Amino acid sequence: MFARTLSLFLATVALAACVSTPRQVAQPRPAPAPARVQPVPPPLAPRATNVVPQGLRDELAQLWRSFPGKTGIAVRRIDGDWVVGHRGGELFPQQSVSKLWVTMAVLEKVDRGELSLDTEVTITPEDLTLFHQPLAARVAREGTVRESVRTLINEALTASDNSANDALLRTAGGPGVVNDFLRRKGLSSIRFGPGERLLQSGIAGVEWRQSLSAGRAFQAARERVPLDRRRNLLSAYVADPIDGASPEGIVDALARLARGELLSQSSTRLMLDTLGRTRSGPNRLKAGVPAGWQFLHKTGTGQDLPPVSTGYNDVGIMTAPDGTRYAVAVMLGETTAGIPARMQLMQAVSRAVGRWHQR
Repeated sequence: MFARTLSLFLATVALAACVSTPRQVAQPRPAPAPARVQPVPPPLAPRATNVVPQGLRDELAQLWRSFPGKTGIAVRRIDGDWVVGHRGGELFPQQSVSKLWVTMAVLEKVDRGELSLDTEVTITPEDLTLFHQPLAARVAREGTVRESVRTLINEALTASDNSANDALLRTAGGPGVVNDFLRRKGLSSIRFGPGERLLQSGIAGVEWRQSLSAGRAFQAARERVPLDRRRNLLSAYVADPIDGASPEGIVDALARLARGELLSQSSTRLMLDTLGRTRSGPNRLKAGVPAGWQFLHKTGTGQDLPPVSTGYNDVGIMTAPDGTRYAVAVMLGETTAGIPARMQLMQAVSRAVGRWHQR
């Protein structure tokens, strides 16, 4: 009995030894949260050269809307591919802005070897014009004056001397030669008129005779024209100017000049250097050009019949310190605004170009 009980006990122990305690199964570790990836900003794109800065567009629009009269504005980035403005495709009286095309026609003849900058031109009392002509004082003293083409270019552009310009026009071959130059060069929306004497006398309703070039003889003759006739002729001139040009046409031409597409390298340099010495209109576009910028330009000023003034213009090239160039044209076909307000408009335009450069 004892033996049987012992056997049963040993069997139970053996069976218990064969059963293991429950095995601990390793639980999977939670996956680490993914690291936060900071977005990499895209590289800065180069400043677009073919997109008009919106701020400039808005500012020019405001200036244009707030100024009384027929106003044209155009700004072209020369080293890019955009132009902005208002009434940019309409024709405006150029007045002395047209001296640009006379000089270019002469310089093309120099490039061809048909003229030299040292060629002398004779000016007598029969060659004098009217309005601003400092050369007339010398002719009055000396009777006959001989000046080089180089000197006449300088006086026509920097001092806007009408007699110097007409001497160049005569040397080039007349208005037909200038208009042919414009046509061949593809300078569309630019006309050249009949020359200073016939242009100004036609606007005023005065029959030209050479004695009107002396002193204030022309102004006296103009005063004798009936007021209604003068008013009608002046209005017709502004509406369809025989010497008309569009602001966009002018800034396109200035851009092509600056890029050397119209004249030889030496003639281009001479033209630009001379325009950089312009003495007329210091308080027009030039007064708004930022410090450190370069500026070259040509002004134009037409006739008045109070309270209206016509053909008050300034066109030029602004160059930023980084070399970026802008062609700018502000043309007042007619306005009742006084001279200070006209100057302020022009200054505001050139100031806006500088303000929105690189923005």
